[in-house]
Formats: sequence, C-alpha cells, structure tokens
Amino acid sequence: MADSLRRSLGLYPTLMISIGAMIGSGIFVLPAIGFEEAGASVVIAYLLAALVVFPAALSKAELGTAMPESGGDYLYVERALGPLAGTIAGIGAWFSLVFKSAFALVGLGAYLALITPLSATQITVVGVGLGALVVTLNILGTELTGEAQAIIVTVVLAGLVAYVGNTLWLAGTGGTTADPSRLSGLTDSDPGTVVTAAALVFVSYAGVTKIASVAEEVKDPDRNLPRGILGSLGIMAVIYVGVIGSIVVLNDPAVLTAEGGGHGASLTPMADGADALFGGYGEVVVSVLAIVALMSMANAGVLSSSRFPLAMSRDNLLPDLLQTIDPRFSTPRNSILLTGGVLVVLVAFVPVITLAEMASAFIILVLSIINIALIAFREANIDTYDPAFRAPGYPVVQIVGTVAGLGMITQLGLLAILGATGIAVGGVVVYLLYGRSRANHDSALATLRGNTDDETPVISAEDTQ
Repeated sequence: MADSLRRSLGLYPTLMISIGAMIGSGIFVLPAIGFEEAGASVVIAYLLAALVVFPAALSKAELGTAMPESGGDYLYVERALGPLAGTIAGIGAWFSLVFKSAFALVGLGAYLALITPLSATQITVVGVGLGALVVTLNILGTELTGEAQAIIVTVVLAGLVAYVGNTLWLAGTGGTTADPSRLSGLTDSDPGTVVTAAALVFVSYAGVTKIASVAEEVKDPDRNLPRGILGSLGIMAVIYVGVIGSIVVLNDPAVLTAEGGGHGASLTPMADGADALFGGYGEVVVSVLAIVALMSMANAGVLSSSRFPLAMSRDNLLPDLLQTIDPRFSTPRNSILLTGGVLVVLVAFVPVITLAEMASAFIILVLSIINIALIAFREANIDTYDPAFRAPGYPVVQIVGTVAGLGMITQLGLLAILGATGIAVGGVVVYLLYGRSRANHDSALATLRGNTDDETPVISAEDTQ
C-alpha cells in the first residue's frame, strides 16, 4: 500500500486552491455582517484583517519550505512546541475548516433560494448532496481536484472583476443606482468597531495558508509554496477591497442590515442591488456565481482539512487507519471520509453560522501560535531546519502578528471564545487518552529547554526514513 502522496500541483493550481478557500463566505455572506458593525469602514476592516494574517502567512511560507509535508498548522506546531500543542492545533484547525466548509454550503443555500422555489428542507438536502459530491471529488484525486479548482476559481474571479467593473461604470454615469457617496464614511467609524468588524470577517482569509496543509502534493514546494501563500493573500486583499466597496456603493445601508442573517444582516449582500448590473440580470448572475464559489470553497476546505487527521495519524496522535492512502487515487481516503462525514452532519443538523464564529476565534489563535512556532525553530538553531524561504522582519513581524491576533480574539465575544476553548479542551482530552503514550516528544521547544535526548528533533517525516 502506498504511504506517500503524489506531487501533482503546480503554481497555478496551488494559487487557485488557496484563493478558492477564500472566495466564499468572505465575499458572498459576511460583508453585510461586517457592514452592520462598522458601516462603510468595513472596507478598512477587511484590509486590517489581511494585515493581521500577513505575519502568519510569512511564517507559514518559511515553515512550509522547511517541512513540505501534509499537515500544515498541526505539523509546524507539533514539531515546534510538542505533541500536546500539536494535537490542539491540529484538531482545532481541522474543525475550523470543516465548520467553514459547512458554512459555505449553508450560504450556498441562501443564494440558491433566490433563483429556485426550493423549501428550506430541500435546500438542506441539496447541501448534503453537494457535500457528498465534494468528498467524492477529493477521493478521486488531488490532481483532479486541483484542476477542477483552477477552472472554477478562474471563472469566479472573472465574474468578480466584471461585478466591480460594472459597479464602477454605473458609479461613473452619475445615476443613483450606484452611489459613491455611500463610501463617504469610510474613516468615520470608531476604531473599536473597525477592529470588531475585522475579527468577524477574519475567517475570510483563513484559506490563505491552508495550501500548506497539502504541501506534500505541491511540485517544487521551495518556490511554489511561498508564491502560492503570499500571492493569494495579495490577490484576495485587492479583490476584497474592490468587491466590498462595490457592495457598499450599490446598496442602501438599510438593505444590507435587513433581517435575515446570523447577525440580523443580509446573507446575500452581493445579490442585493445587483439587478442594476449585467443588463438587469445581476441577481441571477451573482447568485450563480455565489453558488459556484461557495462550492469551490467547500471543496478546498475538504481538500486541506482532511490532511490534518492524516498527519496526526502519522505521528501516532490519531489511529493508524486515518493514514491509509488509496492505492488507486493516491489520496488519504479514510481521512477524507471522516472529514466529509462531519461536514455532512453539520450541514444537515447544526446552525453553522454560530459554529463558524466560534471557529474563527480558533483560526486566529492557531495563526498566532504559528508565529510562535517559527520563533521556536529559529531560536532552537536546529541543523535539520533548513527552509528555502526565510520570513523577513524576524522576530518583530512575528511578535506583532501574535499580539494583534490575540487582541482581535477578544473582539469576537464570549460565545466564540468559549467555543474555541472547548475545541482546545477536546484536543487535550484526545492527547491524554490516545496520543500521550505513543507520541514522539522531541520538538524545537524541548531543544531550547534541554529536555530532549536527541539534539536534533524530528523536523520532517523524511528524517525518519
């Protein structure tokens, strides 16, 4: 039975997987929720969120070239800070991405309801069916998934550019449909509300570093991982500003804050006011675009999140069954099935918006820990730690990113914090009951403390082969 994955993803599919994990709820669902909090300053909130993500993106670009294996967040934290921290990060990151994928399929239902007379129950059934389709696509092969993702994301990006271009044209004609004066309060909101809005929309950027979780399947990872991570962040920051600004310009504030979303805001902000675009068919065009994009986001989420159980199983923190690689398709079949099973249950039975908010807190926490992991590796001065890419601005960038991230968590509210805490406690329980007696306890932190019998802790699975 094969025990390794095939390197089949070039730079373009790598970029598209990362962008596909970001083009979803961040554009099609969350803008009105952020607008309700900060008004027109929601545009600044999206930029602020990108700035807080940037240090972690640099850190993961370096860590990815040092350890180009499946696992991403889990792998880096476990090798840097030990198996307990790794278990918490791995389970938390896995749940966060599954929640985010389920949230995408629920958001898909909101747009589907705009163009078809399906009942709420029928929309749920459609979401479950699409979840099953995503799981099947992931099992059939990473290369196939990457190619499908590249085509879908390219189409969606073209649609988003057309959306912004249409809005700019309407605004330039001087009509009332697209009113640039609605951006006049861009810098008027209280800084605290902007930070709160940034925390709410932070999950929009969660996909930027998730390509690292499939690093084992990326061709020439020394070049393609940093380019994929940093390139996708830059592209999406520009896209977000353009699209969110267009949403604000197209809609009366009362429309965006209308009852219907998880925060009393619209769940279909891009479709609101879109009938003025695309020759009067804007709502239909945007709804179709949203359905395709949210499907893509769910696909990318399953692709990356399923690699966390795989990596943890390889390190004896989860059962061996989860590291099974399908001999025909070279994909982690059992890990994908576990991830897909949880995804389908969430779509069918759980109010995913609330869970997505809780997951957002843990995403911020994990990205903050990633910065600490980089510091641990650098300071431990381990011979086998030899990344092809070095994050600039060390350690100031990592410290600022950590402090900013932890500060942002406090803006999410008690429920989100308790949810993240619950996930962390769950990680501790899994480690104590299963992984503690089986795990390799060497780490960069152990080296710094002088608590390891080997001066060169395991950095990569390749070191043990």
